[in-house]
Amino acid sequence: MYSLKMVRGKTQMKRIENATSRQVTFSKRRNGLLKKAFELSVLCEAEVALIIFSTRGKLYEFSSSCMNKTIERYQKKSEKHSGNTKGLHENILNEMEETHDLGKKIEFLEDYRRRLLGEGLGLCSIDDLQNLETQLDRSLAKIRARKTQLLLERIEKLKGEERQLLDDNAKLREKCSMRPRDESQEQNTESMEVETELFIGPPDERRNTTTQKLP
Repeated sequence: MYSLKMVRGKTQMKRIENATSRQVTFSKRRNGLLKKAFELSVLCEAEVALIIFSTRGKLYEFSSSCMNKTIERYQKKSEKHSGNTKGLHENILNEMEETHDLGKKIEFLEDYRRRLLGEGLGLCSIDDLQNLETQLDRSLAKIRARKTQLLLERIEKLKGEERQLLDDNAKLREKCSMRPRDESQEQNTESMEVETELFIGPPDERRNTTTQKLP
């Protein structure tokens, strides 16, 4: 058993040439649009205003509140939106100009950096080269001054570490009951001569010799 299914054709979005059909379609779509506007206002508590003019100039309208108030509200929002759009456009233009200026500055600084490195000097004049030389001399003087400062700070730090080590050493000597050695005593100790006697012979003769020397 076969069943036939009617397929509704898709309506093309273009002007209806037949006047009667056009008027019938207008009436149906108008009523449907008014119904949807009413449902939207009731279901969603939205402020809806709908204005329709027919081809003959007849007015059809729907408003969930006062039409004039809704139109006034729309005009205020529209003016505010227009002002915001204008301000946004001006901000975009300003940012584009700033970006362009920053690009120019970056390009200039990059070119100047290459010249300081000795690159791209073919188009430099004598005055440009003189200015570069002066700038390099100033930079070199600042580098040397900074280097000297760091060296002096390093020396002071080492001296402080040396003083700290001496203090720690003195504390350790004091804790271990060790007195600092006197330089004069060290010199006397070094200058002392040790007398030694070398005797070759029998033990008796050595003992006699030692006895004879005693007073």
